[in-house]
Amino acid sequence: MNTPKLLLPALAVSAALVLAGCSASGSAASENSDTDLKVVATTTQIADLTRNIVGETAGVEVTQLIQPNQSAHSYDPSVADLTALGAADVLVINGVGLEEWLDDAIEASGFDGVTIDSDEGITILDGEAGHEDEAEHADDEAADEAEHDHDGGNPHIWTAVANAETMVGTIAARLAGASSTHAADFEANQTAYTAQLAELDGWIHENIDAVPAAERLLVSNHDAFGYFTDAYGITYVGSVIPSFDDNAEPSAAEIDDLVAAISATGVKAVFSEASINPKAADTIASEAGVAVYSGDDALYGDSLGPAGSDGATYIASQLHNVRLILQSWGVTPSAVPADLQ
Repeated sequence: MNTPKLLLPALAVSAALVLAGCSASGSAASENSDTDLKVVATTTQIADLTRNIVGETAGVEVTQLIQPNQSAHSYDPSVADLTALGAADVLVINGVGLEEWLDDAIEASGFDGVTIDSDEGITILDGEAGHEDEAEHADDEAADEAEHDHDGGNPHIWTAVANAETMVGTIAARLAGASSTHAADFEANQTAYTAQLAELDGWIHENIDAVPAAERLLVSNHDAFGYFTDAYGITYVGSVIPSFDDNAEPSAAEIDDLVAAISATGVKAVFSEASINPKAADTIASEAGVAVYSGDDALYGDSLGPAGSDGATYIASQLHNVRLILQSWGVTPSAVPADLQ
């Protein structure tokens, strides 16, 4: 895996500081002597799923590396992040090549614990929404120690709730394997949270299935919703940034093509994403003469939002996204189940 050049200097400096025993103020690593299982999770979504499995289990600490509204594609680990990673017993990752910086961070931090790859058991889509990669990941106990690289596939696996349920099962099982002392707590929390996810999935299907298939159209900021559109029967017309990487920029020809596609299909809105500058989405919506959803009405794609926002948790982000997508279609969603509010 090739690491972007801009990442290397920071990692080199960080590695030196970590190896020298540097302890920065406000470090992500905990000094709590009561902690017997230290878990580090990479992305905001993975951290939220992991926290729901851990719950209030005494002696287990979860540290989140990537912060709200921060892109996973451009993330650069800080000294505190590397310190936390080096002290961790377990590392929970998204997989599918999303964490391009991971190999260098592991080397720089000295992490030698168990890695939980949450993409196990999930069919990976290729570069076009709705198309499956040739192989489905086997849920193999030996995968903890093996490299699990899926560069070239769509890494946004969490956008389909059924995938999130699978991810939760994988994370819970591996955490239990890493700490049998807490296995019963993890299992109980997994059962309760999976029930909520199933209820969420049912609510989304109930609302989207009621919309005529020809009207289920979506244009978003970047190509992050392939699993979502595939799971719920939505036609993904295109993205402002024609890439999985939200740091890419569209060419003039690509902008023209998307505007033409919006006009041809009858798309009513362009959605920005909370972690991406909305300027390009605003421009395309203006040229196509359709509404743009940005700011507080942007979708949560690559990142969850901060505490108190509509996207503070995985479930909250899905409810937010689906409400707005339905609104763009002129549909009022049904009441959200009490367990999900």
